[in-house]
Amino acid sequence: MTSIVISGSGLFTPKETVTNEELVKAFNQYVDLFNEQHKVAIDAGDKQAMSYSSTEFIEKASGIKSRHVMYKEGILDPNVMQPIFHKRLAGETPEMVEMAAIAAKEALAQAGRTADEVDLIICGASNFQRAYPSMAVELQALLGADGYGYDMNVACSSATFGIINASNAIKAGNAKVALIVNPEFASPQINYKSRDSHFIFGDVCTATVVEAEEGCNATNAFRILGTKQKTSFSNNIRCDVGYTDHCFDELSEENPYFSQEGRKVFKELLPIVSNVILSHLDEMQVSQNELKRLWLHQANINMNIYAAKKILNKAQVPDHQAPLVLDDYANTASAGSIIAFHKHKTDFESGEKGILCSFGAGYSVGCIGLEKL
Repeated sequence: MTSIVISGSGLFTPKETVTNEELVKAFNQYVDLFNEQHKVAIDAGDKQAMSYSSTEFIEKASGIKSRHVMYKEGILDPNVMQPIFHKRLAGETPEMVEMAAIAAKEALAQAGRTADEVDLIICGASNFQRAYPSMAVELQALLGADGYGYDMNVACSSATFGIINASNAIKAGNAKVALIVNPEFASPQINYKSRDSHFIFGDVCTATVVEAEEGCNATNAFRILGTKQKTSFSNNIRCDVGYTDHCFDELSEENPYFSQEGRKVFKELLPIVSNVILSHLDEMQVSQNELKRLWLHQANINMNIYAAKKILNKAQVPDHQAPLVLDDYANTASAGSIIAFHKHKTDFESGEKGILCSFGAGYSVGCIGLEKL
């Protein structure tokens, strides 16, 4: 059986940032405007007054302190409350492809590979700027890669599912060097007028290179010991924008935006995640004590702490064993676990093991066991 490795990783981080303090100030200004504009209806009991947000609420609920965004303009204007940017048309490279190209180049450099050696590109993300032509195929043309490419969406598990798909393609002889990119241009799907979700997402792109261990020239490669995937349908995390929307006269104001039932997600998804990882360890015959690190999906600090304690069977888990990037990056959907991996992998010695795991809407869980070469 062909042994597969992750031979490189890359990260693109947008230059612009929005802090919690900036976000809360703009949101609370919007609340004042809304409540004043609807004062008569609110006083009559026909409409509910909006409540303020706070930095304390955001940090306690999520662990997020700041986020990177492609376009800051408009987000902090209480009369706009959304990013302002030019729509990329045919002949103009979309943001997702631009982001992916930068992350891809770093991943390829780490792997000691050039773009013309890549014969499979998978673009995995939670949302796409267009249905077709494929972002992956456009990236293929931009980089000058060969072979084939495709887009895939398993929400926040798109990165790990993409790595697993690439690994399987190489084992089947359908590719030799695969590039997986996760351009999460998430800021446009946020409802900045919602107290419950205006702080959640940031923009970022990650990339990984996957290839056969034989012939790998990278100095910091990780062998894939095993993979495990699980999906279970739930409506508790949704984004309802779709190509049929223009057929309907009336759509909810919430239609284009991310929405979730956070308490239900915490209660229902975390047991699935824990069970998948623990059963995966059993299948690989790896004990919890052998794990140097968990690179977990970065959605919520409370979810990550709970999952890490359960998986490692510890009352307290040191930060270095389950690193968080939420404070700086916020929730970056499928890219989150890859950011954690990219930033916290260089201290591994040969033979040391870790788990790369993402989870999210679907529900979906993608789990990959890794060992430093």
